[in-house]
Amino acid sequence: MPDISFAIYPFTSGATAYVRELGVTIPDLLNKRVYDRVRARSMERVIQAIEGRIEKNVGTEIQAEIELLSYPVARIIISCIDDSYLIRRYALAESKAVYDSLKTEPKDFLIAMGAEFDMHVDLSDRGFDMHFTDYIRYAHRMHDPGWKLVNRRLHRGWVSLSTHEFTRLLLEAISDHIQHDLPLDIPSEICDALSKYVSAVNESLGTRKTEFDIKGAVCTEAFPPCIAHILARLQQGINLPHSARFAVTSFLLNIGMDVDGIVQMFGGSPDFDESRTRYQVEHIAGREYTAPGCDAMKTYGNCTGADTLCEGIKHPLNYYRIKKKAACPGSKKRP
Repeated sequence: MPDISFAIYPFTSGATAYVRELGVTIPDLLNKRVYDRVRARSMERVIQAIEGRIEKNVGTEIQAEIELLSYPVARIIISCIDDSYLIRRYALAESKAVYDSLKTEPKDFLIAMGAEFDMHVDLSDRGFDMHFTDYIRYAHRMHDPGWKLVNRRLHRGWVSLSTHEFTRLLLEAISDHIQHDLPLDIPSEICDALSKYVSAVNESLGTRKTEFDIKGAVCTEAFPPCIAHILARLQQGINLPHSARFAVTSFLLNIGMDVDGIVQMFGGSPDFDESRTRYQVEHIAGREYTAPGCDAMKTYGNCTGADTLCEGIKHPLNYYRIKKKAACPGSKKRP
């Protein structure tokens, strides 16, 4: 791959080898003034990940080199902080940052990228064929029922995929790959050398966590209309689509309801299986997903009409936070 590809895909083995060939050492990146812009970009890269979107600038050779070299330093900063939420959010943002680029790559490039993660994939008339074991490994976490293996075209152990679908699974593989070896074992003196960058990232991380950290006594009177509607359908024994199940589960976890309570709420569902439901709820809890925002709720048909408070609000959790102050004024946040 050319240099610019290394900057776009810094997590590949080729990018790692290229950095090694440059002869730039970690002490160089951490201490030499010539790499001030690399350290600043590393901090910015992580903060952008916390905010949800990494913006890459590879317009010139110098910008591409800064982008490439900022990747290992960003991983060091993250490792110094050693926060599981940050690690997951960073891995997700790095994978999403390459999506637009992957969509323009030729098919043989995509297959080579898949090989980086031990994906067994071949070209086919439709696009790609992936071995079902690899498919299950990355598709099992998708929320749309269309990703379930029973809903796929399967021939002699190979699952047929469009280019878009294969690219989507590549994002999952990239996220897993980035997350797998974090945090790195970083000596304290290195973290000390990066202290001002670590502090800035910690501040941004704290702000992000505070924004959605509204756990306390659950105030049902403050539920937004979309969540109230989903829960009403649950109580009526209506089988919910997967997107609605994910939305209500992640929302309830975000506001502090425990796994047992959420599992019980699904008890009236016609296809209720306690062990399966518990597994799914615990999986969502373990990955610390944030509930979908209003745009996503509308996209999946889970926004059932707004009330006056909804105007100007872009997230059900923000609705809950605001209304809770009036609906449950005596409710206190748990320590």
